[in-house]
Amino acid sequence: MERKHYKQEINMTEALIARINELISHYPEGKQKSALLPVLHEVQDAHNNWLSIELQDKVAEILQIKPIEVYEVVTFYTMFNQKPIGKYMFEFCQTSCCCLRGAEDLMDYTSEKLGIKMGETTPDGMFTIAGVECLGACGYAPMMQLGDFYKEKLTEEKIDQIIADCRDDKIILHDK
Repeated sequence: MERKHYKQEINMTEALIARINELISHYPEGKQKSALLPVLHEVQDAHNNWLSIELQDKVAEILQIKPIEVYEVVTFYTMFNQKPIGKYMFEFCQTSCCCLRGAEDLMDYTSEKLGIKMGETTPDGMFTIAGVECLGACGYAPMMQLGDFYKEKLTEEKIDQIIADCRDDKIILHDK
């Protein structure tokens, strides 16, 4: 199976480079690889919430590590996106607790409502739906993460309201 390669403009602003250097400074000399996770978060946030191969290569160059060391991390963690995603990414917990409480039905409902399958993005670039591993909020199942925030005890009605709020730009994604 051939994998699609997505192109991305790399925009390493002075502010982003300064932030990366500040993160690297938290670690001992020669241990800059330790900054990989926070650096990837900063770089992804500054690049429309996804990391192209070229951008991952740039992170490797900055941290003076091999590109494969970045690829291993990006492909392991679901919090790093390897292709363009929608402005609003619905990350549904798909582990036992949430599934027992109806998460799979809500994922299907959301997919049908938005006209896309899991892992796809709406043609307007507004929404992406993904299933992820445990988000650690089992007592609030079924739930999903939307940006930096959890949406808990979900129902079809709550999904409808979240979609409407996103379309009306009423959803805050980041706690920064």
